[in-house]
Amino acid sequence: MGILNNASAFRNAILGGAPVTKSTGTLAATTVALFTVAGGEVLVTALWGKVTTAITVANSYKLQFNPTTGDTGDMCAATDIGTNDSAAGSLLTFSLATTTAPRKLIAGSASAGGYAEPLVTVLTIGQIESVSAGTDGVISWYCTWVPLTDGATLVAA
Repeated sequence: MGILNNASAFRNAILGGAPVTKSTGTLAATTVALFTVAGGEVLVTALWGKVTTAITVANSYKLQFNPTTGDTGDMCAATDIGTNDSAAGSLLTFSLATTTAPRKLIAGSASAGGYAEPLVTVLTIGQIESVSAGTDGVISWYCTWVPLTDGATLVAA
């Protein structure tokens, strides 16, 4: 006897639902708001990017969280994702944190799997932002989350 699992029900139970998606648009040397947290704290259960247009020039890139109250902080260490090219289809995920730096953004090709540790973190009211120093490529970011405060939300910015 086989067991049938409803994929969306399983995802909802484990990760909090379907991912919220936001594209960076063509990367430029600027900061772009990706996701907005409102109404209280949320638990980000997964956060990953998929390169949709190749990144081919040097690009020190990171994600940061800019709270409405408090200090902006890096969600991962700035990493060059362009000098060695990040091809369309590459996944951007996070490596383990060290004692001296936040998690590091890594690019993995779709053929290499792009596997890394998940980024699970609690965020308060504010925005997740993309900080780019390069001038080409596009990344679509995906975020799953659950509310920790009644009425808290996370939406594409």
